Amino acid sequence: MAPTDGAGEPMTTTHEVKPLSAETFPAWQALAAKHNGVWGGCWCSYFHGDTEQTVKAEHRGPEFKERLVGEGIAHAALVFDGDAAIAWCQYGSPLELPNIYHRKQYDAGETRPAPWRITCFFVDRDHRRSGVAREALDGALALIALAGGGEVVSFPNELTAGKRTSSSFLHNGTRAMFEQAGFTFERHIGKSKTVMRKTIPPEDAQRAHDRAAHDRAARD
Repeated sequence: MAPTDGAGEPMTTTHEVKPLSAETFPAWQALAAKHNGVWGGCWCSYFHGDTEQTVKAEHRGPEFKERLVGEGIAHAALVFDGDAAIAWCQYGSPLELPNIYHRKQYDAGETRPAPWRITCFFVDRDHRRSGVAREALDGALALIALAGGGEVVSFPNELTAGKRTSSSFLHNGTRAMFEQAGFTFERHIGKSKTVMRKTIPPEDAQRAHDRAAHDRAARD
């Protein structure tokens, strides 16, 4: 059986994943702008707070995000179709992404704080339900491995059987997708969110390069 993205859709394996950086920021911005800044004009900035150099309230969405990229504080795995970014998965440390939903409840029950968290996904409307979100998740985990690995937590939604759910509600993916990626369920927070965890071993850059080359050759 072919792997799925957690919603029963077949996964694609034909895209390149790159980290969010000064070089890839224009492609990220183009994707966000295509969808009016995403999530009502969030520009994937909701989970960020002020930094030592940048006050969030003083900068409009894309400018704020670009400043954080320049400061090395904003991290994401971008999925590319040619030169166009078609999806992302945002990740980072708790200090970089403090503003999670149900934070008080999460903090009260957290006995083993993780150095990494995954907070949101976005997929181009023209590429949804094709496994691209899972590609973005796998890309984020690979980048975390390159950064030294460690425990990763995320807060995906648990779907209700038979109930159609808006894509905006699933900004953090689904429990099923994270389970297929090897995450373990820990607890519920809020009405439908979960806390899930996985430990990522470190990977050196050369090994990652060789593995990516092998994967590309296999696809070709």
